[in-house]
Amino acid sequence: MAPLDTHLVWDWNGTLLNDLALVVTSTNHAIATVDGPVLTPEQHRVAFRRPVADYYADVLGRAVGAEEFGRLDQIFHAAYRAGLTTCGLAEDAERALLSWSGSQSLLSMWFHDELVPLVDTYGLTRTFRRIDGLRTTVGGDRKAGHLDRHLTALGVDPARTVLIGDSIDDADAAEAVGASCILYTGGFTDPDRLRACGVPVAESLTEAVRLAADH
Repeated sequence: MAPLDTHLVWDWNGTLLNDLALVVTSTNHAIATVDGPVLTPEQHRVAFRRPVADYYADVLGRAVGAEEFGRLDQIFHAAYRAGLTTCGLAEDAERALLSWSGSQSLLSMWFHDELVPLVDTYGLTRTFRRIDGLRTTVGGDRKAGHLDRHLTALGVDPARTVLIGDSIDDADAAEAVGASCILYTGGFTDPDRLRACGVPVAESLTEAVRLAADH
């Protein structure tokens, strides 16, 4: 169920799409080109943050300029694309989507022209009022501005919006626009870091929907 007029915005990578293993593999592939360390999924979940250039700087122990980040981002995304067919939806993603009776949309930090057909392969396109991905050539930025434009395009009041995501950046983005947020522990971020954000945290996507309805 959904409270009257409440709109749900879903994150894609690490939330509806279970792609943590591929993200870590692709990250390792990219940073190996500049003699970076090999990260485990646990290390990634503890350290990951946006902007991704700052995360790379933390991992490498030095500054990463815009030109170098652009190269690393291209390497990362080439590796990610190559492995994308190995990923599936989170275990309860479809059940969670069906359990929400109100309006829903999708906002991803993956490239828009690739996101839209990918979502369609899972038969989810009609679930969402709107699907938005990045319309830039380089990724890694913060989500707040994208969320603001997404809600404006929808004509949705942020105060009646709940964002379900898996990263601290999702919580920051929701706060920046005046929306609520539920964080999911099954994605890119260590659960203890999520719980320290001060927003509701869910162990599953179906629980996240229940919390969104209560919230």
